[in-house]
Amino acid sequence: MNNKEKFDLYAKLLREWSARMNLVAPSTLNEIETRHFADSAQLAKYLPHDVDIVDFGSGAGFPGVVLAILGWRVVCIESIGKKVAFLTELREKLGLGNLTVYHGRVENYVSALPRENPNLVITARAFAPLDKILGYVRNINCRLFLLKGREIESEIMLAKKHFKFDYQLVPSETGDGFITIIKKYR
Repeated sequence: MNNKEKFDLYAKLLREWSARMNLVAPSTLNEIETRHFADSAQLAKYLPHDVDIVDFGSGAGFPGVVLAILGWRVVCIESIGKKVAFLTELREKLGLGNLTVYHGRVENYVSALPRENPNLVITARAFAPLDKILGYVRNINCRLFLLKGREIESEIMLAKKHFKFDYQLVPSETGDGFITIIKKYR
C-alpha cells in the first residue's frame, strides 16, 4: 500500500469511527486532508530523519500516525481506551510496523525514558498548554515540535515563569497557528 492509499484508508476509518465516538470535531470531517493530514505533515519539513518520535495525547493520530505514514518511528501515547483502539486499528490496517501505541498517561511513559536521549523528539497537537508539556519532559533531554494555536505567545509567557527555554515559532501553512520548536530548556 502506498502513502496515498494509506491516507485514503485513514480518512475512511476516521469518518467511520467518528460516527461512533468523538475523534475530531464533526465540522472538520469534510476537510480531513487539509485540516488534519496536511497540518500534521508540515512537521516533516523540520524534523530530522534519524529521530524517534513520541506523540503526546495522540487522540485520532495527529500528528503521530501521519508522521509514521511518512516514515518516522513513532510512539503514540493515549490514555483513553476507545482512542487507543482506533490507533491500534490504524496501525494494523495501514501496516505501520514503525508505529507503537501506548495505552497510558504521558507522565508514566516519560518517567521510564532515559534522561539523555538526543534522538528523541516530542510532538503534540491540541494536547496541553506549553508549561504543562515542559513539566512532563523537564527531566529528559529531548526536542519538542508542537503544533500550537494562535494563543502560543501567552502560553510562552506563562511557561517562561517556570522554565527557561529557547524556542522558534514557524507560522503554520494550514491555519493561523504555529509550529513551536523547543530545543533547549531547563
